[in-house]
Amino acid sequence: MQRIAQFHKVSFEQFKEAWIDTFGPTGEPAILETYKGIQLPKRATAGSAGYDFFAPYTVQLKPGATVKLPTGIRVEMEENWVLKCYPRSGLGFKYRLQLNNTVGIIDSDYFYSDNEGHIFVKLTNDTHEEKTVDIPEGTGFMQGIFVEYGITIDDDVTSTRNGGFGSTTK
Repeated sequence: MQRIAQFHKVSFEQFKEAWIDTFGPTGEPAILETYKGIQLPKRATAGSAGYDFFAPYTVQLKPGATVKLPTGIRVEMEENWVLKCYPRSGLGFKYRLQLNNTVGIIDSDYFYSDNEGHIFVKLTNDTHEEKTVDIPEGTGFMQGIFVEYGITIDDDVTSTRNGGFGSTTK
């Protein structure tokens, strides 16, 4: 098994900025308490391919509801690897919980972005059975799988990233 990556927490300043951008002004003690409780992703068993991401706070999604979730997590990985993120299979199966972009793609150079490579998730409860999804703080809600990738023979890209969604096409 190759060891190619390491998870980190973003700085408190980055998490606070993301929290306020997502939820509006909140007292710093409450944000700090949430930040302190952030758990780094980990595998549940030696045979698990996915690293479970844990909810930094309790999330409740009524049918059709969507939430943008700043995870407080960033990942440093070797070049030619990508982290692919999916909902935990049980949540997808029971509730049709979905990532709004279907699969989150975290590139290796995202770690060096101005936002510290802060991984955000946008979740939607797409139930057809009118089920509310409850994700208690500290509960796994998403899994990330590291995948090696290749490039074409004639690829000569030398540009670098600075940002998240859509930043590589600007």
